[in-house]
Amino acid sequence: VHVVESGGGWVRPGGSLRLSCAASGSLWHIFTMGWYRQAPGKERELVAGIPNLGVTHYADSVKGRFRISRVSANNTAFLQMNNLKFEDTAVYYCYVDNNGVYSWGQGTQVIVSA
Repeated sequence: VHVVESGGGWVRPGGSLRLSCAASGSLWHIFTMGWYRQAPGKERELVAGIPNLGVTHYADSVKGRFRISRVSANNTAFLQMNNLKFEDTAVYYCYVDNNGVYSWGQGTQVIVSA
């Protein structure tokens, strides 16, 4: 499975960014896409996930600010990030949970700074 992500960049606090992720390859008919993030000196944490069947889930720290969506027809997911905060600064990694096997994107930097 090949995972390619795009988006990210620099934004001021309160601003918005949108991440995109595209998956290709041998995908199970039920799989989850989403994002983890890793800030400097911290462990990687789950941000949001969206299965093609089921309920989306979010980290408590991003609920109400981030929204994940998906276009199943072309295995693409999006993470709309609004009202960004300093603590959202991290490298964001798109993932695909393909029947328990994880594949990762290359990571994209999000910097929230004044």
